[in-house]
Amino acid sequence: MGVIRELPPDEIERLLREAIVGRIACGGQGEGAAARPYLVPLAYGYDGAAVYAHSSLGRKIRLMRHQPLVAFEVDAAEAPDRWRSVIADAVYEELVDPAAQERALRVIYPPPAALPALPPETIVYRLRLTAKSGRFETPDDSDR
Repeated sequence: MGVIRELPPDEIERLLREAIVGRIACGGQGEGAAARPYLVPLAYGYDGAAVYAHSSLGRKIRLMRHQPLVAFEVDAAEAPDRWRSVIADAVYEELVDPAAQERALRVIYPPPAALPALPPETIVYRLRLTAKSGRFETPDDSDR
């Protein structure tokens, strides 16, 4: 068992920028599960203030439309006693302006990547992060 410590702000930002997959926790009424949280992984882009993603209409989008206060989580692990994680409070916001959608997609798919051909019904959104915290664990060297 290692020692768990608070992740410094610069390391929080680094993990948010480097992680490939994050997780959204959302909840509220709907989908036949009254107050049950819904947790879903997603690929995303991060610009230092918000997480950007796109999706088709489904349970996640319906829940976030109903209750836009969500949580976002990323983590990285090397071993059971060597990991980092970040949890952020966020507000879901759909981007309907075409210019805003294109800016968001450029965060998700930075140059030189080409923007994907998304179906017209694709929902582009951001999670505006309102609070961030992080933890990490390192091996306890006092036994050695």
